[in-house]
Amino acid sequence: MNIERFPDGRTLSRELAARILAAIGRQPRLVLGLPTGRTPLPLYAALREQTPASGTDWSAVRTFNLDEFVGLGAADPCSYRAYMERELFAAVGVKAAHVGFLDGRAANPDRECERYEEAIAAAGGIDLMILGVGTNGHIGFNEPAPALCARTHRARLQPGTRAANAALFGGDVSQVPEEALSMGMATILQARSVILMATGAGKAAAVDAMVRGPITTRVPASFLQLHADVTVMADLAASPR
Repeated sequence: MNIERFPDGRTLSRELAARILAAIGRQPRLVLGLPTGRTPLPLYAALREQTPASGTDWSAVRTFNLDEFVGLGAADPCSYRAYMERELFAAVGVKAAHVGFLDGRAANPDRECERYEEAIAAAGGIDLMILGVGTNGHIGFNEPAPALCARTHRARLQPGTRAANAALFGGDVSQVPEEALSMGMATILQARSVILMATGAGKAAAVDAMVRGPITTRVPASFLQLHADVTVMADLAASPR
């Protein structure tokens, strides 16, 4: 892995935004994999700011998000689909037809996961995957476990992960769904290039285990060691020691 250290999360986010916009400039039909949660919020703010200044055209960009809560539809303000519309899509002009998203209200979640895999394949695969990492080393909703699901799947969320998402639900962790649909680690690893962002001292142990530890299902992020093109962008607090 290529490890890059930044003085703070704002500097990191502005640099990553510039790289994403440059990638779109080189490849207007870029297929982006995108995260949600708290970590990428400054990145999306930087993309909103830098897109007009750079003149970047998002109209041909395709996106696929990592995950969605089971039981929540796109119109639910607590859904990740609504989050992405608020934080990025509407502001930069991503076309609705180019947004790939899991449907948390699908009647058949297993078939919905299969559909998502088919959609990613039909788009030609993901060119650039942007990731965050959880304090327990999870990626997307691939939680530490004795075994991991390779492909997009239904996942049960651990208490710490639900607590980390409580802000989307008015701070009430009891309202956070217990399950989600998530890309699997094999799906993530098939992206041509991966950039993981990590900020804050709370992520330091997970980043260290991801970079220095063994490849283990107990730290799902450690599987990124198997990828040929991974960059870890970390602020000083989250950087591996």
